[in-house]
Amino acid sequence: MKKHIAILDPFPRTLKLIFSKDKFKALKSRYELIYAPKKYKKNFYDKNIHKASFIIGQPDLPKDLLFKAKKLKAVINVESNFMNNMDYQYCFKKGIYVIATSPVFSKPVAEIALGMTLSLLRNIHTAHSDFIKGKEKYGLESNHNASLLSGKKIGLLGFGDLAKSLYPLLLPFSKDINVYDPWIPKINIQKLGFKSISLNKMFESCEVIYVLATVTTKNKHFIDKKLLNKMKPKTCFILMSRAAVVNFNDLIKQVKKRNILVATDVFPEEPVSKESSLRKVKNILFSAHRAGALKSAFFEMGNIVLKDMSLMTKNLKPKFCKIANKKTVNLLASKPVAIN
Repeated sequence: MKKHIAILDPFPRTLKLIFSKDKFKALKSRYELIYAPKKYKKNFYDKNIHKASFIIGQPDLPKDLLFKAKKLKAVINVESNFMNNMDYQYCFKKGIYVIATSPVFSKPVAEIALGMTLSLLRNIHTAHSDFIKGKEKYGLESNHNASLLSGKKIGLLGFGDLAKSLYPLLLPFSKDINVYDPWIPKINIQKLGFKSISLNKMFESCEVIYVLATVTTKNKHFIDKKLLNKMKPKTCFILMSRAAVVNFNDLIKQVKKRNILVATDVFPEEPVSKESSLRKVKNILFSAHRAGALKSAFFEMGNIVLKDMSLMTKNLKPKFCKIANKKTVNLLASKPVAIN
């Protein structure tokens, strides 16, 4: 039986990052592989896209190229963000799946988000730094501004993959979980025992706010001074999804003038300049876009890619990767990752 052809074009990822040796061996044994070049890609796809059943990567795919892709079953985005570089509507019309490996990052991000929350509330990172400097305080004196996560009113801004991995970790601490996500029906949130609340209400009332929303053409910088001003003193604000949903200038001003605690894993420009004034801002716990970047998570990409390719060769629907949503994919506006 003739093998299905897969075009390999994973940049900015690498094949060694995505596939363990065993999984890449499995990929080679099951499929005929064509490697895309780093340059002259338009010419390459003009000559080869008609052969492919799968494209593992996220190249530019306008309609004139997709029109030639008569055998194409799926474009498998291993950068993990749906970008505005292909004709999604044509793919939907022709039954070409566009899927992304983003689910592999949800558990690692959720776990570090919990860790950052506990560090903010209990001053773990600052106490460590003080000890090294010989400025440590002992006992109650070191905990005047500390508090428990237990019993806190929690807000989840966004209820996608990240939130669905995070909330089970939060339930042992608090059942008071409140959700804002305009794309999710309220009944779906309420079935889990959570409250669906407005954005204003979340910032006014929640003591811990997790920003887990993807960036779209409609929500860029929508978390600004108007919302940030509504937060109560000592509110924890944890940014784990995309920096573009937050007006960072407004956020920094709020941190400097108000008693709020912030943790962020993402930044407007990455890598952050060594001279950036952001590095000197107190009351922010910094993480250099590393929350999901575990070797185990990257190798899980290869696992779910192989599983979904196997399903699609049998004309079954993929179920392990995230499938692009017809109604919302053209609104997404994430920037590609700069560093793996």
